[in-house]
Formats: sequence, C-alpha cells, structure tokens
Amino acid sequence: MKMEDIAKLAGVSKSAVSFALSGKPGISNETRERVLEIARENGYTPKPKLSANEGSVKSLTFLVFTNSGIVLEAYYQQPFFRELIHFIEERCRVKGYSLLFSTINMAYFEQEIRVFSEENQSDGVILLGTNLTSVDILDIANRLGPRLVVLDNCFDTLPVHFVGINNRMGAYQAGAHLCKLGHREIGYIASNVHLQNFEERKEGFQEALKAYDIQIKPEHFFSVAPTMLSSQDDLKAQIKSYLDTDRNLPTALFCECDYIAISAMKTLTELGIRIPEDVSVIGFDNITESQIISPELTTIHVEKQRMAQVAVDLVIESIEVELEITSKIRVDTRFVERRSSHK
Repeated sequence: MKMEDIAKLAGVSKSAVSFALSGKPGISNETRERVLEIARENGYTPKPKLSANEGSVKSLTFLVFTNSGIVLEAYYQQPFFRELIHFIEERCRVKGYSLLFSTINMAYFEQEIRVFSEENQSDGVILLGTNLTSVDILDIANRLGPRLVVLDNCFDTLPVHFVGINNRMGAYQAGAHLCKLGHREIGYIASNVHLQNFEERKEGFQEALKAYDIQIKPEHFFSVAPTMLSSQDDLKAQIKSYLDTDRNLPTALFCECDYIAISAMKTLTELGIRIPEDVSVIGFDNITESQIISPELTTIHVEKQRMAQVAVDLVIESIEVELEITSKIRVDTRFVERRSSHK
C-alpha cells in the first residue's frame, strides 16, 4: 500500500497523509486519527529517510501539477507527455542520474508543495510547466530554489530556467504553408483552456496570415476541449450552427494541438465533410497518433527529445556548477506535411 492509497481510503490529499504519518501540524486531530487507523489496518510502513551514504545516489525529480489545464491525473498516458518523459528518462540514464516522479494535485497546491519542498531529497527538479501560470511558477521557484528547470513553458520576465517550444515559429510555419497552398478562407480551432503555449501559437499563426494579407474572420474561430482524441459534440454543434446559416466552412483549419486536430477530423468526418478535399487540417506537436489517423495529419513537429536533453543538462549544470544566471531556451520546430492538407 502507498500513501496515495491511504489518501483515497481516507478521502484526503496525499499531503494530509504525509502530515499525519510524520506528526506534523496542519490537519485536524480527527483526520490524523483516521489516516493512522487506516495505515495500521493495512500494515502500511513509511519509507525510512535515506542515510547520508544512501543519499549519495544522484537523482532528479520530475514534478507535475495535475488536474489543471490539459495536464490530467494520468498525464503519463497522454501522448505528448508520454514521449517527453521517455526522453527525459533516457537522458538521465546517460548522465548517471536516476529519475523520480512526484505529482501534486492543484486542488491541494499549498499543502502539497510545502510537503514536497520539505521532503524532496533529489538533487534537482524538472518542473512540467505546461499548465502553470507565471504566478504559479514564481511561487514554486521561490520554494524549491535554483536547482530547478521549468519544461514546456517560458515566461521571459521570471528569473527561472526555462526550456520551451518555439511556438510562434511552428504556428508561423503552419500559417505560411496554408497561404502558399492558396487558401484564403482559413479557420482556427482553439483550446477552451487557456495556456501560454497556445497563446504563442495563435500569435505566430496570425502573424503568418498577416504577411499574406489574410485575416481570420470572427465567425471562423471555434473552440473545443484540448484533451480528447474522439469527436466532440460541442464542436459538432458549433459547425452545424455555422452551416445552418448557409455559409461555407473555411477551406483550411489550424488547430492549436494534435489532440484538437484529430478530434476535429473525426467530428468533421461524422458530418460528412471530407479531409482534405473539403477542408485541410493542420495540428501541432506531432504526437504518434498523428500518423495513425486517416488521412495522416499535417502538423508541427516538436523536438521533444531535444527539449528533454536540454532540460536534464541544464538542471545538472545548475547542480554541479551552481549557476547564478538563469536561461531561457526555446527549441525550434519542424513542419511535417502529410495528407490532411492540400490546395
């Protein structure tokens, strides 16, 4: 049995279980007694702290805040993050570090980040920043110190190491491709969850269209959930409502991520709209599933392996050299043309 199991049985957060088992304040006596009783009944024995010798093993922690934005509790099953984690683990092995994983539920942010900062014994932290705001990241950085690298996000004004995607470049590539194909009526399918990455993609895409003297009409903006690979009733309703006014759909659609693109393709197909004959579709991320969907998805390849390598190397450099100046690194993208887009 793990702490997560006790937390579920007791109906409390993992941090509350940690408080109860360690005897720290911060929870009620009733909660403490309930947690301890469940632990005793199930024969739970807390893991002992590492001794000085045992602690000599070098390790990094991959820290994730879940259930906010597109980062779900089972984030490791989501294609983009699954691939990213694979490359992080691979780079850690090459560098002689083990990789630990720690998850914090955003609903218990204050409690659980306090527990993590007190109990974390790894040498450095790679923080998945996809769904975090600048305020969140600054708060976390102040608690965890300088041996921290934020991955998959970037806020230029924060004194924190960041390794992110060159989102503007990728979206510009997508927009330029559609314009070169001759598309003039172009639509945009956005995430209904605000993320820094998506905002940057929107800016880059619109910049490309502006260079070709094209603007996206207000009625050609759609929005959907960014975490579903299946068709979505909400998008279907938006498109039906649009078509009911006897207007033609845009001849091309840019989607803020591959999840949205794949979901849109399935939704359009169910409505009898052919891809790419009626509508060209472009995604962003180049997840594995983009090659499984039919037709294969034109998309922007994110260099996840390069991002992982840079993040691991940067946090190790922060550990071993004690860097005083922070860095902002954006990894360029690559356009991948497949069968979901044409003239």
